[in-house]
Amino acid sequence: MKMCAQDIEFTLIRGDRKTADIVIERSGDVIVRAPNEIDDGRVRQAVADRALWVHRSLAEWESLNSSRRTRPIAQGQGFAYLGRSYRLRFVDSAKAPLTLKNGRWELCEKFAADAGEAGARKAFRDFYMEKGRKIFGERVAHFAPKVGVSAGEIAVKELGYHWASCGTGGALNFHWKTLMAPQTVIDYIVVHELCHLRYRDHSDAFWNEVDKVLPNFRQRKNWLREKGASLDI
Repeated sequence: MKMCAQDIEFTLIRGDRKTADIVIERSGDVIVRAPNEIDDGRVRQAVADRALWVHRSLAEWESLNSSRRTRPIAQGQGFAYLGRSYRLRFVDSAKAPLTLKNGRWELCEKFAADAGEAGARKAFRDFYMEKGRKIFGERVAHFAPKVGVSAGEIAVKELGYHWASCGTGGALNFHWKTLMAPQTVIDYIVVHELCHLRYRDHSDAFWNEVDKVLPNFRQRKNWLREKGASLDI
């Protein structure tokens, strides 16, 4: 439900929870999650009471997202994988449209000419998705016992402005762009979602669980907040 308090537009999501929570999504949208029993007036008042924090957070979001850019598919352009940037070069022939070989991205020149820029970008996404299924599968298997949960199906896909999500039956979804981040940040994303299988909100209990598994999670969380906008092709 779309609502407004003072000059702040936000989306209200009600649910079975004890407290209200205000977050700024990666899209820049203001999301308010509130208990079912709190009426609209109290929700608007809660947002108005935190108006200064919301405006400061939105200003910070705009500053952090100034680094967002689309990289050209060009010889020598750098694209990240697991936290390291590799230069792109075109090759005459290759078994696959795109490979990472000898410290370089190798893009088949004929494929790029036939598929165009959109096809070349899809080749990058396909690469990240393929590698991600194995990487996330291994990291989920490593951390799930530490959190004390059992994960369901694991998928790597396009998730818009979400780095990851968890669904019914313990299903875990991860954004293909996360494969551009360092392994330490990927581990934070994995632990974050596994802890959501126990706590569906961002309560103190949730963050305490994250801290028990990754005591230095704040450093990894801040990396994602500050540099996440640059994870793109």
